[in-house]
Amino acid sequence: MELLSSQAFWIGLAQIIWINIILSGDNAVVIALAARSLEPRQQKLAIFWGTAAAVVLRVVLTVVAVKLMALPWLQLVGGILLLWIGVQLLNDGDDEEDEGENKQSGLMAAIRTILVADLVMSLDNVIGVAAAANGDMVLLVLGLAIAIPIVIFGSTLMIKVMTRYPVIVTLGAALIGWVGGETIVSDKMLEPIVPHHSVGFYAAAALGAVLVVATGKYLQSRKTSKVAAA
Repeated sequence: MELLSSQAFWIGLAQIIWINIILSGDNAVVIALAARSLEPRQQKLAIFWGTAAAVVLRVVLTVVAVKLMALPWLQLVGGILLLWIGVQLLNDGDDEEDEGENKQSGLMAAIRTILVADLVMSLDNVIGVAAAANGDMVLLVLGLAIAIPIVIFGSTLMIKVMTRYPVIVTLGAALIGWVGGETIVSDKMLEPIVPHHSVGFYAAAALGAVLVVATGKYLQSRKTSKVAAA
């Protein structure tokens, strides 16, 4: 009871919830892109389990965040992986799912994509959450658990918007590419060369966005050509 009545506890909880609300935008886009080609029931499953698994992983990440961020080349590899995910999400959405096992594999693939993308995108975000939690695991888990419905609601809304306005899919992929570019130059080994918020930093982010969209559109055009020729 002393824990719950502590002013520091409630301030820390409010900080963690606020941090997660701010940082949930790009995660909601990734989840929506990964789940948009599934049927409605599987969309709900992918969003729920993908989000829940990502939150659990984020708790684990936060515990070891400082050590992870100190590893050289980790964010470089993560950023490249994020660029690849962006291309795949933009390109794979046009595939038609078959019945039975293919639908199940599509659901698992969506959950896996959500988990991996959230892992990469959370590497630099968990530092803020860890600082707000100040080593209090109860506070950390509670704050992240409260964030789950926020991400689920945002993802569900994004899927509806993407269905109505297909251009949002391209913008979402560009956002993932932007974050991928930022992640690459945020690596411990590159940050001294390309400081945060410098011209080079934003140029790398923009290049990541352009690279994802251009590559994804190229693969889409190739796929369309093959279908037309078949």
